[in-house]
Amino acid sequence: MSKLQHPDSRSFEEVAELYEQWRPEYPAEAVAWIADRLDLRPGRAVLDLGAGTGKLTRALVRTGARVIAVEPGEAMLAQLVRAVPEAEPVLGAAEAIPLADASVDAVTAGQSFHWFRVPEAVAEIHRVLRSGGGLALIWNERDQSDPLQREITRLIEPFRAAGRPRPSHRSDVPAAGGLFGPQEERTFPLQQELDADGLADRIATISFVAAGPEAKRAELARRLRAIAAQHGGRVTFAYVTSAYVSFSVE
Repeated sequence: MSKLQHPDSRSFEEVAELYEQWRPEYPAEAVAWIADRLDLRPGRAVLDLGAGTGKLTRALVRTGARVIAVEPGEAMLAQLVRAVPEAEPVLGAAEAIPLADASVDAVTAGQSFHWFRVPEAVAEIHRVLRSGGGLALIWNERDQSDPLQREITRLIEPFRAAGRPRPSHRSDVPAAGGLFGPQEERTFPLQQELDADGLADRIATISFVAAGPEAKRAELARRLRAIAAQHGGRVTFAYVTSAYVSFSVE
């Protein structure tokens, strides 16, 4: 069984195909910054942890580094295998990484670190990293300065469980046992063009939406399609991509 942090994370297994189809990749500039800081190139090995369907994995493969993709969800990993055959897929969780000590030069986590039990995961990441290895975290976050995103947030808020905290993407890696140094941070803009079906399906991949009742999800999809119709049938879906890099200490 997965050791992911929240039961809603299991809902990704139900929408793995939609996730692969409608979740965007990461901005080329963000990946280039991470690759430069982690020195990703031929002869280096990087672990993509909580790799999902491989949205970050495929960009890491392009660096020429050896890429090991660890993902706890079988359906998500199956999508990754089809999309990124060059990577080495491994079924496993961040809190018990199925790799040897000091076996990789870098670790990345795209859209996944907030699901980990941080103290356990950070200790495991530090264990599998070689001395001085780097950790990069990245998220595509819906841009709440955009009116469309604020409207979407209003529509999906009823799906959020009462008392459930909003995930913080500002990790506390430097404070987690003193195993990593200070984080460097960069942000990048990203836009995705979606038609009515694409908008409905993109929102259907949000974990707590995917976990909601079928009738409630159908009504949400209807309202999202209506919003797209009001915009001429297509919308610009705005993100802010936040990337963080830190390095292990002895």
